[in-house]
Amino acid sequence: MTYDEGKEALVQAWGTLGSQWGISRTMSQIHILLLTSPEPLTTEDVMEQLQISRGNANMNLRDLIGWGIIRKVLRAGERKEYFEAERDVWKVAMQVARERKRRELEPLLAVLDQVSTVEGEGPEIARMTEAVRDLKKFANNADRLLDTMIKAEENWFWGNFLKVLR
Repeated sequence: MTYDEGKEALVQAWGTLGSQWGISRTMSQIHILLLTSPEPLTTEDVMEQLQISRGNANMNLRDLIGWGIIRKVLRAGERKEYFEAERDVWKVAMQVARERKRRELEPLLAVLDQVSTVEGEGPEIARMTEAVRDLKKFANNADRLLDTMIKAEENWFWGNFLKVLR
């Protein structure tokens, strides 16, 4: 397999994986492109390599910056913006976990807190109350797990994870 074939296969696979996790395919493809690039890339580089529009590239680059997994790199004397990905995969995973928690889990917990105050009687209310209670228990456990994972050092996490598997 040539370098170009391998790069294309990786970009396509990472894009597919990202879309299965609820992240845009293009955003995932830009991320892996930057992660595997030896040098920071410009918007034009990203557009050319992925065959996407300027608007699509700009929007996804800004989103990746918002997620905290890529950063803008300024070069003295140049007007172009360059972008590079965080190279430490553990840091990337922790940042993604933080963002998913903030964007998805915390709003769910807020809604579950509101819904848990529903008043009334009857089978519908009883079933809803039970489901909300179970969902809150699960979501709170997931929240604590994510907090522990985010605060953990990589070696501690993997050491304990492997103990669980034994």
